[in-house]
Amino acid sequence: MDFAIKIGAPDKLRGACSIVGVFESRKLSEPARIIDDASKGYLSDILRQGDMEGKVGTTLLLHHIPDIPSKRVLLVGLGKEKDFNDKAYRQAVSAAFKALLQTRASDANFFLADVPLKQRDINWKVIQAVILASDAVYRFDRLKSKPEKEPPPLNKITIVVNDPASLSAGEKAINQGTAIAHGMAMAKDLGNLAPNICTPTYLAEQATDMAKAYKLKVSVLGAKDMEKLGMGAFLAVARGSHQPAKLIVLEYRGLPKMENPIVLVGKGVTFDTGGVSLKPAAEMDEMKFDMCGAASVLGTLTAVAEMKLPLNLVGIIPATENMPGGNATKPGDVVTSMSGQTIEILNTDAEGRLILCDALTYAERYKPDVVIDIATLTGACVIALGHVASGLMSNNEQLAQELIEASNTVSDRVWQLPLWDDYQDLLKSNFADMANIGGRWAGTITAACFLSRFTEKYAWAHLDIAGTAWKSGNEKGSTGRPVPLLTQFLISRAKA
Repeated sequence: MDFAIKIGAPDKLRGACSIVGVFESRKLSEPARIIDDASKGYLSDILRQGDMEGKVGTTLLLHHIPDIPSKRVLLVGLGKEKDFNDKAYRQAVSAAFKALLQTRASDANFFLADVPLKQRDINWKVIQAVILASDAVYRFDRLKSKPEKEPPPLNKITIVVNDPASLSAGEKAINQGTAIAHGMAMAKDLGNLAPNICTPTYLAEQATDMAKAYKLKVSVLGAKDMEKLGMGAFLAVARGSHQPAKLIVLEYRGLPKMENPIVLVGKGVTFDTGGVSLKPAAEMDEMKFDMCGAASVLGTLTAVAEMKLPLNLVGIIPATENMPGGNATKPGDVVTSMSGQTIEILNTDAEGRLILCDALTYAERYKPDVVIDIATLTGACVIALGHVASGLMSNNEQLAQELIEASNTVSDRVWQLPLWDDYQDLLKSNFADMANIGGRWAGTITAACFLSRFTEKYAWAHLDIAGTAWKSGNEKGSTGRPVPLLTQFLISRAKA
């Protein structure tokens, strides 16, 4: 889909559809009022008949309004004007594009970015519009012999503003929003693929293709390479699978010298049965999404490369399946990690932290500025935060606050949980330096405490995206989160 920004009057612009807002109770936004005046009160008459109240997210499609050159006008409810906030804007924009896709409109003039919104500028409103429009048209049907629906004809959105000063900022915002949307689409595609297709080898191939497309440096380590490095924790997870494990490393150089990069580490368990500690059968198919951390790293690298951000970035992806089998790791096994620390594996379904700990140790060689790992790590995080916010834990408060600020800026929510030493005792083992689980309580925090033992040489943050990386039910599929959060964090870092 193409996006553009221009100055124009709602009663003068031609096109397949114009999108304007209506507040409760039936109060027209300024663009809607202009159309109403030009059409001699046509919109007011419709609203007086009770066809629309203006509740947030409601829509009403009108055709051939008198003296208006646009073929259609889509009225979108904005809710109460005094309560119009980030959530209401996003809800209205999302509803507008979903309604538009029910028509055969090939283009649209979008007037909602000019609606005043407290503490948000045109940049934010345009970025959100681009992301939400791209999300609305996203389809994943490549594995079906016949697509269920025809692809939407919508191919161009023109964001219309009335202030010339908004044009320059709006164009930059379109570029940024488009890059984020492309990164999210890549993350969604990888997450949605069937696990017999999206294997560790497939992820390595995708990384290699990315390296060619964006001129990145790529290296892929196999089991023998990892054995030489002493990655006993990572390899313990891979033992039950016939699919070879891969450690994938991508380097983006946005500065003259590859020094002190930001490192993103993404959990890449392409299918998680739980291993010998087998998961229940119900909804186990969703464990193909256990590589969404890896997908978000590749998506973020895509966005960064498209924007050509002036910073150095490394993506590290430990990729493997976690399968049962005669050679699989057993509860009670003790393994030695790359750091030299020993781990008693009490539960083979707590595998994400085992592959991440060796990847986090591997990250030390880059002398990183900061390291962020992203993982669908614990069901406990879903219980704690639901599907709204990702969990955030960090050994560096400044880094944590940067991520929180980025999450608020781009509306990709996180919530910080404590990482106190008090929780470390739960990982005690009688037979090794630590156990890989800490018991029933505070599971999200003890998982992060485990990882923290491998991050003492740099500033580090952990994002638990178990509740936000995908949706279940009728809308089952990858969300592309937290690509917006990570990209915004990197944009802010590049500016700084």
